[in-house]
Amino acid sequence: MLHPIVSNLPSPEQFTYPHCYTPHPLCILAAEEVKHYLSSHQEWAEEIGRGKMFGVLVCECDSSDNSQTGKGIQRGFLAAFSGTLDRKTQHTYFVPPVFDLMAPGSYFKEEEAAISQINARIQENDSSDLRAERKTRSIALQRWLFSQYHLLNAKGVEAEMLSLFEGIIPPSGTGDCCAPKLLQAAYNMHLKPLCMAEFWMGASPKEEIRKEGNFYPACSAKCKPLLRHMLQGLNVEPNPLLQTISEKMTIVYEDEDIVVINKPSGMLAVPGKDPLPSVQEEIKEQYPHAEGPLIAHRLDMDTSGLMVLALNNNTYHNLQDQFLHHKVQKRYSALVDGVLPVGQKGRIDLPICPDITDRPRQMVNYEYGKRAITEYKVVASNGSQSLLHLWPHTGRTHQLRVHLAHPSGLGTPIVGDRLYGHAGKRLMLHAEELSFTHPSTGESISFCQPCNGLQL
Repeated sequence: MLHPIVSNLPSPEQFTYPHCYTPHPLCILAAEEVKHYLSSHQEWAEEIGRGKMFGVLVCECDSSDNSQTGKGIQRGFLAAFSGTLDRKTQHTYFVPPVFDLMAPGSYFKEEEAAISQINARIQENDSSDLRAERKTRSIALQRWLFSQYHLLNAKGVEAEMLSLFEGIIPPSGTGDCCAPKLLQAAYNMHLKPLCMAEFWMGASPKEEIRKEGNFYPACSAKCKPLLRHMLQGLNVEPNPLLQTISEKMTIVYEDEDIVVINKPSGMLAVPGKDPLPSVQEEIKEQYPHAEGPLIAHRLDMDTSGLMVLALNNNTYHNLQDQFLHHKVQKRYSALVDGVLPVGQKGRIDLPICPDITDRPRQMVNYEYGKRAITEYKVVASNGSQSLLHLWPHTGRTHQLRVHLAHPSGLGTPIVGDRLYGHAGKRLMLHAEELSFTHPSTGESISFCQPCNGLQL
């Protein structure tokens, strides 16, 4: 399972922070090897074409110890696929599952078949007793399954999956993603993990935003509790999102009632769980006399640009009312990956809701999503990127990012979008213009704050 890497590239000093990273060059090389291998298996082409996540883990081992590799490889990589491939959990090129629920004669398969028989009986003769039995046995089977997953970390400590979720039932499929499979295999083979990356192959799902060949962070709902344990004992990179912000928040306008600021990318609007600076905290510090909630609207942490804040309760409620009734005009500028015709304009109308298995990602969902509308115009383009002006008519979380990246939108993710495109120095999305009615004077007031970085 350990495949050689022919490269003089140095190994990283710290292991990948899996929830936000730029893939190490060694991982990129390993991913290309996996893609080449997959291309030689045409029997999988249709399944992969529908979309699947793969992962690579670059490892180091003692070249004198051939017991695991049989080849004396000093540095190589392990590969994994998420879930199953060709309806199987194991293939020789890839690492095995943490627990093989599809092993012949397994209790899981037997009980799953018994529950399927109950379903068939319900189809013939529905009854509350049969439904109750199905529910009881399904819950019991799920608990039994998760109790079979015992995960290692770099210290050699093993933990049962259920204990890592602290009383919460894990989402379906937990433990079968690439990251935990790769780390478990490395620890079992006594290999030292160096860096890791996951990448998507095939078409994007209808709801999520995935682009073939792009690298993606490990998911939150399924993998974060597992990796919190499995990474113990490794020297892991710090979370890039917690690094010091290079730019400062600046005051664009102020009077007795309002403050208009230019928020830098990487700053929260309001305090979150992580120790990151926020607009709310800085305004409270600079304006100690201010009262009320202050924040009348928000920008994503990764988005920069204009925000208006209220310094008293009356102003806050006035601004809230203006935002609620769409009386505030906002224009954003965005640099996207992709060539679009200059002058092209249109309207994107796609419903959005949170991806509960991978927060803070959002998804397009026609059943549960809330309507989201964005108007756009292409103002400049070169051989690889385009500059757009955007006018959101609704204020859904990540609305502009999802509308631009989703195949049913423009299919061109914003440059530097770590969630829906490629990670970069920063997200190239900026709230450039803001117009509203001054809560005290009743006059129309407008601001424009261009971003020098958003230029072709």
